[in-house]
Amino acid sequence: MIAVPSKRRDTVVYELYNKGKKVYIGITNDPERRRQEHKQDKEFDTMKIVTGKRTEESARKEEQRRIEMYEKKTGHKLKYNK
Repeated sequence: MIAVPSKRRDTVVYELYNKGKKVYIGITNDPERRRQEHKQDKEFDTMKIVTGKRTEESARKEEQRRIEMYEKKTGHKLKYNK
């Protein structure tokens, strides 16, 4: 069976910051759950939701665009994005 991305608009793009420095960009349909999960393995003090709700496909594209823009602007990768 092939997984088909949902067309529901329930996914947001978010950014994690530590001491004012952006350290991660991701997507989720449950920001509070995701914040708690990240507390287990990432050091950050702020989580900002940076888009409105979108389809998962649209959120993934925006996530990738923001990661690429960050890397181009700064010349290095975000601490926790692989």
